[in-house]
Amino acid sequence: MDFCQIELSGHIIDSLILPKAMDIIMDMGGDFKVLEFEIGKLKTDISYTKIEVSAKNSKRLNEIIGELSEIGASVSELKNANLVEIKQDKVAPEEFYSTTNHLTFVYVDNKWLEVENIEMDCMIVVEPQNKIAYCKPINYLVKGDKIVVGYDGIKTVPPERSRGKQGFFEFMNSEVSSEKPLMSTIDDIAKQIKEIKDNNGKILLVGGPAIAHTGSAPLVAQLIREGYIDVLFAGNALATHDIENALYGTSLGICTENGWAVSRGHRHHIKAINEINKHGSISSAVENGALKKGIMYECVKNNVPYVLAGSIRDDGPLPDVITDVIKAQDEMRKYAQSVDMVIMVATMLHSIATGNILPSRVKTICIDVNPATVTKLADRGTAQAKGIVTDVGAFLPLLYEKLLELK
Repeated sequence: MDFCQIELSGHIIDSLILPKAMDIIMDMGGDFKVLEFEIGKLKTDISYTKIEVSAKNSKRLNEIIGELSEIGASVSELKNANLVEIKQDKVAPEEFYSTTNHLTFVYVDNKWLEVENIEMDCMIVVEPQNKIAYCKPINYLVKGDKIVVGYDGIKTVPPERSRGKQGFFEFMNSEVSSEKPLMSTIDDIAKQIKEIKDNNGKILLVGGPAIAHTGSAPLVAQLIREGYIDVLFAGNALATHDIENALYGTSLGICTENGWAVSRGHRHHIKAINEINKHGSISSAVENGALKKGIMYECVKNNVPYVLAGSIRDDGPLPDVITDVIKAQDEMRKYAQSVDMVIMVATMLHSIATGNILPSRVKTICIDVNPATVTKLADRGTAQAKGIVTDVGAFLPLLYEKLLELK
């Protein structure tokens, strides 16, 4: 048998990290012995435990330690991280360390370094001479990079779940449910938004075309105009149907005022793309007076950056849409590390894509009529996401009303 001692600290009982650690050990064929255990009694106290983990061989033990490190366990015997210089662009050694989206530290030259720009599924590149460590996607590795391999000298810090009952992120104890008191939940979200904005924080909106289809585009435009939204991520669809609504009063040919189909309205989204193409870009259409309202109009007028990431099914697309997915990822990364909250509204693919580049410290709310959207988001690593199962057309007006009350 091979043995190793690990440590866990924080609100490891309330957040269920301790039982999860024990489940991991047992499920992977290992065994454990609790050597030390200190339980925090007050809400501000942390708990601590030291556990001896055993497995039938070193390979299985390393696999168990790897899984435990992802939930915040650190090896008691402190060692410097193993660094290996890669020999080929875009190719990492077999035992490379793959990051989580949690706050991460790496021990190099007997000093802990915080890993910059943390996101999931990346490598940790270390520059010992500059005393820095940072995330790098595999496609950006270059020959000569020194990356972390194995699990020595790695410490992750998952977000703590407060022992209190104050605030939206403690109020919603389950991951996703349609059986939540919607008004109370919206009230808590509005308070979180106000608190972030009062502290000069930034909020990112990830939006799908249902915003336009449900007639909620003017509300989102209002939120942008009043400074609640600092960055917008979307696809060709939201931008196209928002512009369609601004120009023709329809979304997918349906009048957003009364829900009636408009004669030959099926052409309207193509007409909208055609109109923007005349001017070369959305911003030029605004500057030339062709586009006078809507979400994209307010983004241009209020200097709110937006990233429109394309997909294989896009009509057009609009000239502002980034059709190279890697370039779109890079553009999204420019903003993901600097936001304090993300509100994801009715878009599964863009929500999951955004979740994949977010640090777990970013408060994440996902609103969708389909509970599978939030479930898939969490299943793909964005465990901090809290879901609200409701129609966007009902949610956004209620949220705006609450923000007005707080204002």
